[in-house]
Amino acid sequence: MKSKRLGRTGLRVSEVCLGTMTFGRQADEVTSFKIMDTAAEGGVNFFDTADVYPIPVTEETKGRTEEIVGKWLKGKRDKFILATKCRAQMGPLPWNQGLSRKHILQAVEDSLRRLQTDYIDLYQTHSPDAETPIDETLHALDSLVTSGKVRYIGCSNYGAWRLAEALWTSDKLGLARYDCVQPRYNLLFRQIEDELLTVCSEQGVGVIAYNPLAGGFLTGKFKQDAPPEPGSRFDLMKEGQSLYHERYWKAAQFSTVENLANYFESRKIPLAQAAIAWVLSNPVITSAIVGASKPEQLVGTLPSVDLTLSDEDREVCNAAWFNIPRPMDPTVALR
Repeated sequence: MKSKRLGRTGLRVSEVCLGTMTFGRQADEVTSFKIMDTAAEGGVNFFDTADVYPIPVTEETKGRTEEIVGKWLKGKRDKFILATKCRAQMGPLPWNQGLSRKHILQAVEDSLRRLQTDYIDLYQTHSPDAETPIDETLHALDSLVTSGKVRYIGCSNYGAWRLAEALWTSDKLGLARYDCVQPRYNLLFRQIEDELLTVCSEQGVGVIAYNPLAGGFLTGKFKQDAPPEPGSRFDLMKEGQSLYHERYWKAAQFSTVENLANYFESRKIPLAQAAIAWVLSNPVITSAIVGASKPEQLVGTLPSVDLTLSDEDREVCNAAWFNIPRPMDPTVALR
């Protein structure tokens, strides 16, 4: 497993990051432990979670994922880079959500307790908060870095202009800055190439791509004329209520995935591995977040780090995006 610098920082992380949003819902604690064991054995030293996980979100399960990760990390915390996030509604009161100073300072204490650690390597704002000035958010995050509770800060689901605004504010006020961003990026969704990746490249911001398999859609296991696999993200997040159905459960996407699967099958390359390898081949990408609900799924996807796509493979992959209708997608939501 290769490691890469996180943006302009001196921190190096594995090029696959273990996503944990299934822990405590799709994967029980025992299974989650086995998934983390498998990731660690495969050389993954970078784990990403969030205070609101697991997904789908319920009042009863919020925070459960961090608790599971914290239990597993006990006694080996120094061997892993740990990332988590804040922003979501975590309680009944108006200030139990957002990116105000009050919520951030409470959220980090709650995450530290659930994770059973005294510091977080990478603390990220899960999505923008239009009601809170960016300087208030950054002052709060800067105080966490200064105190040592947080080593680096990042953001998720920020557009190019929001990231640029934050970087400018940090520079102007002399505050800790966002050293990475987490956007959605895969063969079926490449809008970040328009502006965001350029900002990141120019400003030395790391990019941790989530959804490289489009929520499992790019495994090729789903069929348009059949219900989603029981227990999968598309099953748990029902049609009409799920961003995943809105994003991927469409005729053009099914046709595109079928063509990709047929192409890579003829080359004896699993589509899932090809999809992750394609994301990692972009030089601006630092790491791809790969999750699992079963340890054997990781066994099937981790070999993607050793896969080098040919020029023809890349041409086929690149063509996929241009064959899909691309309506504007202004949605910023937890995933």
